[in-house]
Amino acid sequence: MKTLKYTTRLLVLLFALSSIIQAGDTADEINADVKSALTAFYNEVPSGKNYLDKAKAYVVFPDISEAGFFIGGKYGEGALIQDNTIKSYYSITSASIGFQAGMQSYSLVIALTSDAAVQKFINDDDWESDMDFNIAMADWNNDEELDDVDFGSGMVGFVFDSTGMMGNFTMEGTRFERITPDVD
Repeated sequence: MKTLKYTTRLLVLLFALSSIIQAGDTADEINADVKSALTAFYNEVPSGKNYLDKAKAYVVFPDISEAGFFIGGKYGEGALIQDNTIKSYYSITSASIGFQAGMQSYSLVIALTSDAAVQKFINDDDWESDMDFNIAMADWNNDEELDDVDFGSGMVGFVFDSTGMMGNFTMEGTRFERITPDVD
């Protein structure tokens, strides 16, 4: 019982530290990072631009940092884009516990392909990825056109531009939260 109590405290501390250390990008910095990440996404993912053009909206997290050694976490900031306009800003925070070790950073684009997915993302100030509303992680190869692939979900995630190495077998909770960055 003591182990669970200390683990919970450690996870709360990890969340707090990751928010303090990495939070604070200005809107202009996030905008520039999002633009750069989209360029990398279009270069790395076949038909990625066409796929996002057909999506109702999409969220871009240009730099998610993840680290762990038995207890881990990740954090990143990004923007929701609808009709080629940034509508709002979000952070992604996650904590995990289990067999894991390493550090990595990557970019993430979440395509919202249905009106219901867009409304859920916009109307909830903060929400967690859980069993009732899952994100399908895209799996494709260079020989197929991305816009012909049906991922069977209103939310499709694309991980790209990854550096580092992280191995894990963990239980994880991920939280998306609307943020208001400073303006330059």
